[in-house]
Order: sequence, then C-alpha cells, then structure tokens
Amino acid sequence: MTRAAVLVLCYLFGAVPFGLLIGKLTRGIDIRQFGSGNIGASNVLRTLGMGPALAVFFFDTAKGLAAVLLCHKLGLNQYWTVAGALLSVVGHTFSIFLNFQGGKGVATSLGVIIGLSPVIAAVAVGIWIVLVALTRYISVASMVASASVPVQMILWKSMKVPAAYQVLAGLAALGIILKHKSNLVRLANRTEPRIGQKVDTNGKGGDEADE
Repeated sequence: MTRAAVLVLCYLFGAVPFGLLIGKLTRGIDIRQFGSGNIGASNVLRTLGMGPALAVFFFDTAKGLAAVLLCHKLGLNQYWTVAGALLSVVGHTFSIFLNFQGGKGVATSLGVIIGLSPVIAAVAVGIWIVLVALTRYISVASMVASASVPVQMILWKSMKVPAAYQVLAGLAALGIILKHKSNLVRLANRTEPRIGQKVDTNGKGGDEADE
C-alpha cells in the first residue's frame, strides 16, 4: 500500500459519520435534526441516551486510534503518522459523506493520542472527567483536556514525545477550541447548557458541545 493510499484511507475512515449511522439504526432519526445538530457523542447522549452515545464515542475514538495503528503497522515514520492521524481528525470534522461537515473532533483526537501516548491520553481523560463532574459543561472539559495534551507532551520530559507529535497535538487542540467557538460565546453569556439536559426527539432542543 502506498503512502498516499494510507492517507486517503485514514481520511475516509475518519469521515465515517458513526453518530448519524447509529441514530438511523437505533431510532430511525437523523441526529443532525435534533439538539445541537452535531453528530458527536454528546448530542447523541442528549438525544438517544447513554447506550448509543457510548457506541458513538467508542467508534469515533477508534477512528483516530486506527489511523495511528495503521501507520505504525506499515512502518511509516513519525511525519507520515502525523499526517495520517491529522487526516483522520479532519475526516471526522469535515466529512466527505456529510458535505464536508461533521463533529468537533474530540473523541477522534483522543483516539489519536491513545495511539501515540496512552499515558498522556489517560491523564487527559482524567482531566475531562474531573471537569465534567465539577462544572457539568462538556464543552469546558473538552477544550481544557484537549489543550492539556500538547502541554503534557512538552513538559513531561520523561515521555520523550517527538516534536512532530507535539505539533500534531497542538494543531488538534487548536482545531477543537475553534470548533467550540459558539460554545465559548454561550459560556460568556451564561447560556451554555449543562450535561444532563435531554432533547425531545419530537422537536429540537438546545445546543451543547459535541464531539
């Protein structure tokens, strides 16, 4: 398999909209028509419940992890691995199957970090859990946890994370924060919904941070 083919495969798998597919399979609905309209696990949680949300989170995370594992399996160097991983996240956020729209990339980015540095990924997940418990804002937890990854890679000297991976983590964190622009506005206006709010699938609910 050529390097170009690997990159295309990473993008295409990343572009698979599991949130949309699971919404169709479990309830026969287009998840984009409810809640925030996002295909991520958070909107699925509010709209369809815990089971479907966990499935979406698992598959979206697997997309990022699969990209890294594929690049490693084929013996690609760190730069090609970064390219494949980044294209997986880009595929999720700008899916060719959804007219180049998609989720916010948090779960897929997590999968990438799990593949590159499981310990740092575990710390980021811990930060996310603590912040969700304290604030009940998924958006805050997602942005802070994402931003913590490049910081950890730079400061955690014993991990010896390659510079290319640090750049990738920084780009992913920046992209996630930019995708949460509307959430930042609502946080400033104190109108951001907290986790636990439900969406009536007979209508449309409010907006929230979605992965």
